[in-house]
Amino acid sequence: MTLRPQDVRPFGDAVSPALSCDPRKRALFSSDTYFLESLGQLGTLTADVDGFLHRHAALLLKPDAVVSRQIPTTVDWLAEGGFRIVAAERTRLTRTAVRSLWYYQWNLATPQRRRLADLFLDSCDALVLVVRPVADEPEAVPASVVLTERKGPTDPLARVPGQLRYAIGRYSYLLNLVHTPDEPADVARELGIHFDTAQRERLYADALAGEDRSGRARDLAERLHAEVPRRDLTFGPAAERLRRAVAEAAESLPPGAVRDGLGAALPAAHSPTGYARLVEAVWRAGLPLDPWDMVIVGTHVLPMKRAGLAPVLDGVSVSDWRLHQTWLAAGQPAAT
Repeated sequence: MTLRPQDVRPFGDAVSPALSCDPRKRALFSSDTYFLESLGQLGTLTADVDGFLHRHAALLLKPDAVVSRQIPTTVDWLAEGGFRIVAAERTRLTRTAVRSLWYYQWNLATPQRRRLADLFLDSCDALVLVVRPVADEPEAVPASVVLTERKGPTDPLARVPGQLRYAIGRYSYLLNLVHTPDEPADVARELGIHFDTAQRERLYADALAGEDRSGRARDLAERLHAEVPRRDLTFGPAAERLRRAVAEAAESLPPGAVRDGLGAALPAAHSPTGYARLVEAVWRAGLPLDPWDMVIVGTHVLPMKRAGLAPVLDGVSVSDWRLHQTWLAAGQPAAT
């Protein structure tokens, strides 16, 4: 089939360069349903859509932040860092929501990482905070970009004092407790994933009002804490609990390949390779063991990232945005 020039049409309207410094992201988001629905709804509430998304950031406190009781610490860190919480709502990280949130990066995830994520991300509700800088002076760099940089990297060994992820716990690559949308466009898209139309309207209305809602964030944290027990996310205790649980489960199984597989994996469970074999043996056996211990151990010993691949969309830095703003101010085309 040969396409005529008049048959080649865009998949969506152009996305403002004020919302992303990545031209590839702007092209992809022009047809992204979550982004379009959220952006369109925001446009019915304010005429300054770009300005709103430039001034506001979002922060997701995942179930690992809930069970480790790090929401209050995060609320304090935001206040000390000059951010005001202007909206707060609960959300549920279902299997579909997880794949939607990280759709443009999930191509890097190993099968083991996907399976571990499914074990804990839907274990309880999470909390979404919308924040903005306390200072009213306009900033060249969007709040989402600034907050993402201050949050700290995924790699726990690369975090430094002052970063949020350093303050709330350096557990593992996957158990990093918090997530932030990278840029203004991502803020709109991710709020479109977390909330339906009615919930988003309330969230946007709260954010537009601009009142300090840190009290609501703390109240929601207390309710979440009342619903799930506190957990220690450190590797050592979890590894010992997992070994004991596997040993007890193996003793109750009838003789056969499943029991033999667990028995063979147990003696080797004193090294990363040994624990990896143990987790894989548990999965093959279909044992309903404690999911948190499985996640804590698994995230330390199983591969998390597929080597040699690039994400569909990568992160951006404050320096990327400063250069982007320089080009825009000079009236030059945005980066390509």
